[in-house]
Amino acid sequence: MTAPFERRLERYAELLVRVGVNLQPGQRLLLSADLDAAPLARQVVRHAYLAGAPLVNVIWNDAESTRLRLLHAAPDTLADFPGWRAQLWQDTAERGDAFLHVTSEDPALLAGLAPDLVDRERRGRQRSLQGFADLMRRNAFPWCRAAAPAPAWAARVYPDLPAAQAVSRLWNAVFHANRVDLPDPVQAWRDHLAALEARAALLTARQYRAVHLQGPGTDLEVGLADGHVWVGGASPTPAGVPFAANMPTEEIFTAPHRTRVTGTVRATKPLSLSGTLVEGIEMRFEAGRIVHARADRGEEVLRRALDTDEGARFLGEVALVPGASPVAETGTLFLDSLYDENVACHLAFGYAFQENFAGGDQLTRDEVAARGGNDSLTHVDFMVGSADVTVDGLRGDGSREPLLRDGQWVF
Repeated sequence: MTAPFERRLERYAELLVRVGVNLQPGQRLLLSADLDAAPLARQVVRHAYLAGAPLVNVIWNDAESTRLRLLHAAPDTLADFPGWRAQLWQDTAERGDAFLHVTSEDPALLAGLAPDLVDRERRGRQRSLQGFADLMRRNAFPWCRAAAPAPAWAARVYPDLPAAQAVSRLWNAVFHANRVDLPDPVQAWRDHLAALEARAALLTARQYRAVHLQGPGTDLEVGLADGHVWVGGASPTPAGVPFAANMPTEEIFTAPHRTRVTGTVRATKPLSLSGTLVEGIEMRFEAGRIVHARADRGEEVLRRALDTDEGARFLGEVALVPGASPVAETGTLFLDSLYDENVACHLAFGYAFQENFAGGDQLTRDEVAARGGNDSLTHVDFMVGSADVTVDGLRGDGSREPLLRDGQWVF
């Protein structure tokens, strides 16, 4: 019998604290949460203090206020980002505090707004938080992204259901995807993360030259960075404390080589990007660079993201994901990459993560670049996998080994 909602919400909050950021006694937590996520956020605060946090800073976000700013503020002010907020984020990273971001926003909230205005606000935010993002890429502190259903998001996912029923159904999907209803969710997550880590270690040991994705509209060879490391499960801080950057997570990912990606790819799921749903994405790569990109819907928003900087037109991540998981069992298209990327292999254009390189936490940007790693202000995941997409590992001698067939692991 399913536990009452309040008990499941508490168990979810406990997971985010004990597994997501893996908060340690004496460690502060910065919690960034949408207003609609307040019930979950308060449970997170409670469990953080129970775990020994001396202070929990809560920053409330309101996507509707952001939309009003984009509608009515002077365009030349949209790149302004509050200095106090950037400093709080930077102090959090430098102290090694934990950071948890809980989102609830409508995936199409900003649809219909002038893409130029959305782009100005996004770029201003990215520039202001670049120092924080650099430390995050190095896993200098524990961080985690999670989600809490809200009426606007639920209405997009289940447009044919009454509002209350849609929210309830989306919560059920979130709980199931995060293993909340298992007898011991914390231990279940620790076992799951260990299994991902073991499979990632097998892939790292093989040191494939590239992975090859083939399917409808997709024939893409993704060359892998020199000395690449596959990562799955928990990531360690410099002190060796593991944390789960995304909850849920089912992926095993590594860094492509910036200049060794060739071919074409077609997205298999919509992407919520800057408050707009982008659908029907198709891209062509030459010498690693995205030389052509189109979309059936939201193409202008996609193009602007690709024009963020020079690095935005190169890949920073390739992730392998099986089609069988608690996320997939929900049968839900979440319209949020945090969830949808965990039922399909995906790519990300933009920056690479330091942990995807041997000794990455000690490497400089130039050293990462020398191994083929990409750098950018942005990092955008888009889904390219399905049961119709095969994935092979390519060895240096030209031989290949199957990795995924019919959406399932074959090794």
